[in-house]
Amino acid sequence: MSDDNTPRRSRITPEEALAYHMEPRPGKYDIVASTPMATQRDLSLAYSPGVAVPVQAIADRPETAYDYTVKGNMVAVISNGTAILGMGNLGALASKPVMEGKAVLFKRFADVNAIDIELDTEDPEEIINAVKLMGPTFGGINLEDIKAPECFIIEQRLKELMDIPVFHDDQHGTAVICAAGLINALEISGKKIEDVRIVLNGAGAAGIACLELLKSMGARHDNCIMCDTKGVIYQGRTEGMNQWKSAHAANTDARTLEDAMRGADVFLGVSAKGAVTPEMVQAMADNPVIFAMANPDPEITPEEAHAVRPDAIVATGRSDYPNQVNNVLGFPYLFRGALDIHARAINDEMKIACARALAELAREDVPDEVAVAYGRKLQFGRDYIIPTPFDPRLIHVVPPAVAQAGMDTGVARRPIIDMDGYTQSLKARMDPTAAILQGIHARARQAQARMIFAEGDDPRVLRAAVAWQRGGMGQSIVIGREADVKDKLEAAGLADAARELMVVNASNSRHLEQYHETLYARLQRKGVDREDAYKLANRDRHVFASLMLAHGHGDGLVTGATRKNAHVLAQIGNVFDVTPAAGAVGITTVLHNGRVILIGDTLVHEWPEAEDLADIATRGAHVARGLGLDPRVAFLSFSNFGYPVSERAVKMAHATDVLDARKVDFEYEGEMTVDVALNPAQAAKYPFSRLTGPANVLVVPARHSASISVKLLQEMAGATVVGPILTGVPHPIQICSTGSTVNDILNMAAIAAGRLGQVR
Repeated sequence: MSDDNTPRRSRITPEEALAYHMEPRPGKYDIVASTPMATQRDLSLAYSPGVAVPVQAIADRPETAYDYTVKGNMVAVISNGTAILGMGNLGALASKPVMEGKAVLFKRFADVNAIDIELDTEDPEEIINAVKLMGPTFGGINLEDIKAPECFIIEQRLKELMDIPVFHDDQHGTAVICAAGLINALEISGKKIEDVRIVLNGAGAAGIACLELLKSMGARHDNCIMCDTKGVIYQGRTEGMNQWKSAHAANTDARTLEDAMRGADVFLGVSAKGAVTPEMVQAMADNPVIFAMANPDPEITPEEAHAVRPDAIVATGRSDYPNQVNNVLGFPYLFRGALDIHARAINDEMKIACARALAELAREDVPDEVAVAYGRKLQFGRDYIIPTPFDPRLIHVVPPAVAQAGMDTGVARRPIIDMDGYTQSLKARMDPTAAILQGIHARARQAQARMIFAEGDDPRVLRAAVAWQRGGMGQSIVIGREADVKDKLEAAGLADAARELMVVNASNSRHLEQYHETLYARLQRKGVDREDAYKLANRDRHVFASLMLAHGHGDGLVTGATRKNAHVLAQIGNVFDVTPAAGAVGITTVLHNGRVILIGDTLVHEWPEAEDLADIATRGAHVARGLGLDPRVAFLSFSNFGYPVSERAVKMAHATDVLDARKVDFEYEGEMTVDVALNPAQAAKYPFSRLTGPANVLVVPARHSASISVKLLQEMAGATVVGPILTGVPHPIQICSTGSTVNDILNMAAIAAGRLGQVR
């Protein structure tokens, strides 16, 4: 019943929400060419005259549109804005942010391209005609936020008229996830679907679809009682009825929700907050199943239900309770499976296959990264009957089940021959960027760190600090002058945050004398007298913040957004050992086109020798493992394994000898060029190489070459860059770049909180 994917509830201000939709440019997605567009020849192939060839091919054989166009991986997300979230009828234009959001969820979770289309009409016939005429463009239609009963009419007619899947997610998405949870809830309670008594409260689109799907799975008609605002929908009732409600009228003496709940095994709620009382739950059968899916507040909270019935299995639409009924578990993967067989429809069998695949996945052992994301051990049982949205197995478990059901029921135009190969292709399909960043933030959220933001005079840093605390990541500690911080927050539209943040002013800190003594003791034999040490502790924010961290007055430190990182590193070095000799290394993570590589050293070592290069490789392998990667290290040069000969290439080769002597537990090889490191075809020319696949940790000859490489990938290729990650130091400190965005600062804070740079 929800598309909310945040493991904990977080506070989002209107200003933050608007800024997210406005920056870096309005909206939530771009359209990017997937074929070359650089030369005249490219353009001639993309358009006239080359485009005439696929035009004729499609005219001759229409099914080849799936081969020569994006049709086979393109979904239309269509709304008229008559039922936007819980906000009601606000019109087609107002629905656009929601539809854009739905489009990017398709891409994020299942690599399905989607375009939002808002139709400015409330006439079902106009909508039906408009969507029907767009059929040749798309491989599927996702209807969204269209009010009942028009949504039933529109979907049914379009299913009859079109030869591609038409799916109203508000109905069927909720039904599928509800069915998945119910399969497991009944398994735990030892009941069968054909025997249980089910009460549904909320006779709208989602409620009716839930009951229809459960009946197709074996629930008996007269065991299912549907209620609306006027009470039970029973045979013979005339008030407030329509054809869709009448189809589910039960032969029962119950007239109120309270009557219906007596002895019921299952309650399904898609209605309103507080619709169910503890007394109603108390009257249910043993081991009751309660799916209170109203949003944002359920019909009854899990705490209220468990207070009277500890044996209850409870699910809600909220992410801060166990067992979230979240539509994002369904629609991306349903369409992925349907598109991949060029399906004519998404039928009940495919929906049931999706539900069963989800139910079976919840019974399997849960990957550690998923458990970390939700801050608790996840194991099949009363508090874990539905998989979580960030389970990486969803993409390769659910679509094959959906595709197989589509093939078995005859709706596939192009059946999949090699299902094992298809499953493997799904595993490789997803861009790991989101998963990597999610993992970083999940570990940080679990840590609940007191994060020191050293540069409280910068609006980006202040916005990041506010987002950190309001996002449920932990406490933000801002170094700055109280009045200045307040003024800058007001200018950023975050005036109310001034009362929430802990602002520490170095000039009047009660710990200043303690910090001064610590700094003087550390620097007194380096030419620093007491007065100098006092001024340094009092006047330099990087030093002061480092002293706070050293004394345990914070759990992590992020800085560097306002000064060059060499200067910041030197100032931090007054408090901590962050030199090459102390083992410090900077590793930058680069994410691009579905690949993740780590480059080092981008921060500390100016001209590393073979021993230093081996240290960089070891630190890089440690960070790689922290990101869930199996490290494969390549020592890069302009030569491959001794040719051409160069003095500067020799040290790269010798670094492998150092690692040989250390007997490290990761793959490494070198020296080699970057194409040999990353391109399997080039690597195949050197069959003796110890790398079993493309390298993901690249060690370069010097800091300047590392910096050039990272910035070139970022500026020319549009790569996502995280780092440099300062590793090999005893405390969680991370240094941003001066061009950091608010999100960049948050990412670095999350890395510090998750202690990704610390060797355990």
